[in-house]
This record gives sequence, C-alpha cells and structure tokens, in this order.
Amino acid sequence: MLTKPLEKSNINNILIRATNWVGDAVMTLPALEAVRANFPESRITVIARPWVAPVFENHPAVTDILIYQKHDGAIKNLSEIRILIHKIRGNKYDLAILFQNAFEAALLAYLGGVKSRLGFDSDGRGFLLTHGIKKKNEIFAVHQVEYYLSILKAAGLKAESRNPVLYLAKKDLIRADDLLKLNGISGNDFLLGLGPGAIFGNAKRWPAERYAKIGDLAAEKWNAKVIIMGSKKEKEIGISMTGLMHHKPVDFCGTTSLGEAMGILSRCNLFVTNDSGLMHIAAALGIPTLVIFGSTDHVATGPRGVKTRIIKHDIDCSPCLKPECPTDFKCMLSIEVEEVWDEMEKFMKNRN
Repeated sequence: MLTKPLEKSNINNILIRATNWVGDAVMTLPALEAVRANFPESRITVIARPWVAPVFENHPAVTDILIYQKHDGAIKNLSEIRILIHKIRGNKYDLAILFQNAFEAALLAYLGGVKSRLGFDSDGRGFLLTHGIKKKNEIFAVHQVEYYLSILKAAGLKAESRNPVLYLAKKDLIRADDLLKLNGISGNDFLLGLGPGAIFGNAKRWPAERYAKIGDLAAEKWNAKVIIMGSKKEKEIGISMTGLMHHKPVDFCGTTSLGEAMGILSRCNLFVTNDSGLMHIAAALGIPTLVIFGSTDHVATGPRGVKTRIIKHDIDCSPCLKPECPTDFKCMLSIEVEEVWDEMEKFMKNRN
C-alpha cells in the first residue's frame, strides 16, 4: 500500500534503479516491461552497476543506461556519487522507480531532485520517498519476479505476471560464435553448458566432481561438447573440473564479459547449473535449464520459463539460506550423479 497515490499524468522521463546482482536484475525484467507498457512514450533510463548493465543494454524497454561505477577508494566512490547526482539533476526525471532496496538508491533519487520517488520504505529510507510502499509479510512468500511487479501494482499501474526475457546484442552473439569456433565447437555440435559455481557461497554448489561426471557422461553418450561457465571468482572450480574430466571441456570461467557469456549460453542445447545468475540468464534466453537446488528457496528465486526444471530433495533444514552449510550438507550431497543424469535424459527427450 502506498503512503499516497501516484499521479500518473505528465510522467515523461523515468529513472529506474537496477539491482546489483545479475540474477536479481534478470528477475526485474518483467517489471521493467510493465513500466514501458504503462508509459509507452516516456524515456526510461536505468541506473546500473557495470557488471549488470548488459542485462539491460539491448532491451527494447530501455532508452538509456547510466553506469554507476564502483571504485576501491572511498574518495573515488564519493566523487562517482557526485557525478551521478549531477547527471540525474540535469536530466530532470519525473519519476524514480527503485527496484533496489538500499538506502543509497533513495538518497540518489532524492538528491538528484526526482519529483516522484517510488519504492519499498524499508532500510530506513521512507522519508526520502514521495511514494513509499509498506511491505506485507506475504510479499516474502512469492517469487522475486512478483516481488518487483508488486511495486508497480501498489502504485496503481498494470503489471501482469510474465517470465523474464533477455535481448542480446548482435556483437555479443558474433563474439560468442567466434569463441566457440576457436575452441573447436561448431553450430552442429550438441553443446552442454555446466554452471558449477554460485557467488553466494558453497552451500549453493553441487560438488564439482559430480558436475565433472555428468559432463563425461554427456560426452560419451551424446557426443556432446562441454563448456564450463562462471565468473572470475569461480575460476578455481573450473580448473578443478577440467582436471577431473576425462573428456576435456572448454573452461570459460572468468574469461568472458557478461554479454559474451550470455551469447555463449544462448548457443547451449542444455544448461545444468546451481542457483545462480547464469541460471536466470539461461532461463530468460529460453535455453533448457536444469537447476540443482540445496540451501536456497526455489519458490522465491527459482528459474522462470517453460524450458526449466529443478532437482531438489526435501531436507528438514532446507532452505536455510546460508552461504556455508553448518551441518552435513545433505541437501546437496543426497543428490547423486545418476539422478541428475536421468533428469537430463528425460529433459532432452521432452524438451519440445
């Protein structure tokens, strides 16, 4: 419920504060599309950190992107904030929609002189918003896609539930094809992508040695080419998996930009992964995506799309939402290689 009604007339210039995590950014896309549907003639600018900007760069709902850089030092960060506030003031936005819940997001919109500022009034930022939304307990029981859509619904805007859809830049598709070709992978090959990492912590990660085994099975039984996808922080996992596999995979962990990674994922015939940003990207690209869940809540952050399915065991302590398992890691270790392989085979037989 809004603290006061949103006046929807004369809104011609809209600012949206994107979330800072790739998976969260993907889950805001239906809400972003709803903003465009409600204001078809307005300019829509997205403020995004550089590592999530590719999610929005080619989206037809977006007019402009303001990159919000992050620096190592406090002085440089303060300078970046001053520059950003100056840009916001100069662009004279009529409405700011804050998908990010941080205090800073509301402060930037307030100091930038945005007339109407819409978002949840959590994190002590209610006084900075002209249109604060009170959180109700039931909001935590729905998928994050619905969570972001609820911001618009609270403001009296139309916001239909839908699945996220990603739009790729042609340059990223060309670069992805070049990278695959350089590694001996053609468009005729069956391409299996594996996502053994997860930034949040080890509790989200099915063991790398088990990923290695399903990669070898796919190479032997399907004549598949196997690629490992992940960020720089997951390079050690990629190296470990490469050493464990009998059929050498192509390890892309930490070697591509996000745009290039999205392009490569779009060429996969199947992607098997943990709950991660790459999971959301693959699902939003319409790639058959099989996800192994352990410590996290598939109801809130599971993949959205008709070509997705999950493997999860009902364990008393799951979902615990902890980055590291404090007990026996049963939620993941109880999921055997044979079970995942069986699901992969069933998935590919029924993928159409």
